[in-house]
Parts: sequence; structure tokens; C-alpha cells
Amino acid sequence: MRRMLTTLAATLALALPAAGRAAWPDRPITLVVPFAAGGPTDVVARIVGEHMSRTLGQQIIVENVAGAGGTTASLRVAQTPPDGYTIEMGHMGTHGAAPGAYPDLKYDPLKDFEPIGLAAGTPIVVVARKDLAPKNLKEFVAYLKTSSEKLNEAHAGTGSVSFTTCSLFNSITGAKPTRVAYRGTGPALNDLVAGQVDYMCDQIVNLVPQIQAGTIKAYAVALPERSPALPNVPTTKEAGLPEFEVTAWNALFAPKGTPKDIIQKLNGALVKALEDQNTRKRLLDLGADLSNKAAVSPDGLRKLVESEVPRWKKVLASAGTSKEAPVKDADPKK
Repeated sequence: MRRMLTTLAATLALALPAAGRAAWPDRPITLVVPFAAGGPTDVVARIVGEHMSRTLGQQIIVENVAGAGGTTASLRVAQTPPDGYTIEMGHMGTHGAAPGAYPDLKYDPLKDFEPIGLAAGTPIVVVARKDLAPKNLKEFVAYLKTSSEKLNEAHAGTGSVSFTTCSLFNSITGAKPTRVAYRGTGPALNDLVAGQVDYMCDQIVNLVPQIQAGTIKAYAVALPERSPALPNVPTTKEAGLPEFEVTAWNALFAPKGTPKDIIQKLNGALVKALEDQNTRKRLLDLGADLSNKAAVSPDGLRKLVESEVPRWKKVLASAGTSKEAPVKDADPKK
């Protein structure tokens, strides 16, 4: 009898953690956004999180933690207990380019996180001040080959999407401009509109209003097909630079060790959100790219990160030789 009671007690003890996980989620979930409110990553997180919260039956609370190109928040999430109650909306910078941009990075995008799924891509557009002489991308590339050392390229700081993607653009075109670093895309774009800098590469979500208003010039969007948000702007392939195709993706991650059943529930909620017509419309109206369906799965996202880390390490290794101007202003939205 004593042996039976001991065996029963041990069985119940082993069952309790599983039962606890089965009840997940029984309280709100924190979705950490590694940039300030109002930027592309934040907007995508709020749109997707709103629908996911309805599926999961618990509120998803967005918490903005800006700093160090998004790596401050990513390190914090990596060190959070893996119980499914803290997740992150990472992006190309925090989980792709960061190892190449920060040699002393305190986390590993592959080893310290459980991938949940890709939320959306935000295509990159090559833009310039409205009165820059070249009229199209082909003319601009030719201009860069002869005059890039006279030009200033704006970006939102080392490791930012604008920095990494224009590093790729410059390496493809052979451009060697003075790279003017800002503390966010807001002040960088303001100076582009004011004609204080010559060009930049940035996410379509940040640029649509200025392009439509004619305050800046759009040369091309780095997609295989034109964006519905900017139907009159040619693709880089159409414009003669097919090598430059890049999207600043946003994706959900959980701390390493988060139980698989929780990851599956989070992924299921994400998939439902991306299948919802209203959610899709809201994302597409911003210019988001939802074509990479393979990376919506945890395994697909893992493969995306595995390909992105070495890609950006190679690109950023050559970017280290560029001329850099002092950092200007402060706006941590990316």
C-alpha cells in the first residue's frame, strides 16, 4: 500500500507541470518591441498582437524597450524565464544583422531564442532628396560611380535597417559616400526632406507619405514585384539593379526553452492573424510584404535567421571601412 501511494504521489508530481502548461495562457502576455512606439516594428506588432490576443483569450501588452539598435530589448527577452508570457517582435536588425554590427553582442539569435513565426516584411526603398539630379535608379547608380564621395547618405545608426540595407546597396553599386548617422529614422528623414543629406535606404512604412507628397524622390523598391502602396515606383529589377532585393522582416521570438506546445499555440494565433482579411489589409496598406509564407512557421523562421546572420556579417564587414559623420539628433524609432 505504501509503495502504491508513493508511486501515485510521484505520478501526480510529474503531471502537475504539464497541467500548468496546459492552462497557458492564464494571464496577459507581454510582447516586447525593441524600438520606440510608432515605428514600423511597433506598428506591425500592435496590428498582429491585437488579433492574436483574441485567439489566445488573453491580452497581449506591447512594451517598447528602445536602445542599442534593438539589442537591449533582445538581450532582456533572451534572459527572461521561458514560460510563454514574454515574447519579442524581433526584426532583420536584431536577429539578422546584429551579430555583424556588434562584435561583442551578448546574445545569439539562433541559440538564445525559439522562433515562433514571421509576421511581415517591410520592403526597402531607395530614396533621395527631391532635387538630386539623377531622374531614375540607372542614372543614380551611374552618378554614384563618379560622384559618391561628394554625397552624404543618412542612416539611423549602426545596426539599424537603414544602415544595413544601404551597406548592401553601397557594396553592390560601389558607392563610397560619407555616412551620416542619426539616432533614428525620424531625424534622418527630416534632413533628407530638408535637403541636408542626399540619399538613404529605408522601410516603405516610413516613406510612403513623403514620397506621395513629393518631398523626397523614390528611385526603386527592393522587391521582385511592385508594392501596392507605391504602384508608380519601379522595382529594383525593373530599374536595372536586380541584385538589390531586400526586405526588413519582422518576426516573433520567445526565449530559448519555451515549451513546444506554447510555441505551437503562439504560432497558431499568428497564422490566424495573418489569414484574417482585415489584419492583412491593415498590413498591406502600410506597404508590408506578406509573400514569404514559408517563414511563418517556426522551422521556416529558423531557416531565415540561419541565412540572414552570415549574409549581413559579410555585408557589414566591408561597411566598416566607410566614412562616418558624427551621430545627429535622437529618435529611437526604427
